[in-house]
Amino acid sequence: MKKEPKLLRSKAVNSLITSIEHFNRASDRGRIEAVLILLDHSFEMLLKSAILHRGGKIRAPRAKQTIGFDECVRRCLSDGKIQFLSPEQALTLQAINSLRDAAQHHLLDISEQHLYMHAQSGLTLFRDVFKKVFDSELSTELPTRVLPLSTQPPTELAALFDNELKEVARLLRPGSRRRLEAMAKLRSLAIVEGAFQGEKLQPGESDLQQLAREVKAGKSWETLFPGVAALDLTTQGHGPSIDLRITKKEGIPVTLVPEGTPGASVVAVKRVDELSFYNLGPTQLADHLNITPPKCWALIRYLDLRSDPECFKEFVIGKTRHARYSQKAITLIKEALAKVSVEEVWKTHGSHLRTKARRK
Repeated sequence: MKKEPKLLRSKAVNSLITSIEHFNRASDRGRIEAVLILLDHSFEMLLKSAILHRGGKIRAPRAKQTIGFDECVRRCLSDGKIQFLSPEQALTLQAINSLRDAAQHHLLDISEQHLYMHAQSGLTLFRDVFKKVFDSELSTELPTRVLPLSTQPPTELAALFDNELKEVARLLRPGSRRRLEAMAKLRSLAIVEGAFQGEKLQPGESDLQQLAREVKAGKSWETLFPGVAALDLTTQGHGPSIDLRITKKEGIPVTLVPEGTPGASVVAVKRVDELSFYNLGPTQLADHLNITPPKCWALIRYLDLRSDPECFKEFVIGKTRHARYSQKAITLIKEALAKVSVEEVWKTHGSHLRTKARRK
């Protein structure tokens, strides 16, 4: 590994460890802010290291500063030669970054369970990226004791947000004089909802006031936070090996939209541009797989990749149509070839079968 990405990766691990140390410490003074700021910093350093390691750039031409967090996420999500993040992983990063922004610049109240969710899912994601990009185990860089510890870990997003909203309703009761605390707690929930909707906007006071009125009116958390309602937590392992990931619920897509798309709903993540995402022509796809174009085409038909919008899109430039494939197509074909040989696929889906059918 070259020196700059190696140094950035080292800084990323240092910030991650320090973030977890703050999460696990006994004192609450400045703890939430420290955890979020350091966790956010660890990911920015990790993403920049990964971009450089994969041959990308972290400075625009003639720019004095490196690219920011949002641009790092977009490139790692959709820049063809760099891409390694899934849309759901990008949502996790957006949530952490948005919470950090509020914690650093204004008031933020976040419950223990809510903070644990982001700390543990962040550690899981950091480890996943470490393995995928650098082919290294994060455990070799961490003390064996490094793990966010919680006496009340969340079991599901639904229960977490339901409990949070009940607490906000309690703080908003007439005569409680705790409205400012309720607004700070609502801010954390609104930020996560915005991140899961693909928007990085911080909620304004009018937005929070409207949310408070709807909470007092008894609206459900699913109605107020539809982006969160579309996701869930998946947990694997226990103790030191626990994995916590934010995932989409069955049947609800994580939608990819071009940057600047207004009114993106459900769960959306902005990507750099369409041609960067679908960056492979048919011949390039075959070259990546080290097979002939006809056999690659047989695999495409076998897996029905052209019906998967995450794998295929046709672009019309002038009067010419161009078939383009994403990096996900490579992944799916390689997974298929681990289970079935290309020769078997050729027998059932090869172009010679279509020729015979036309002759008949």
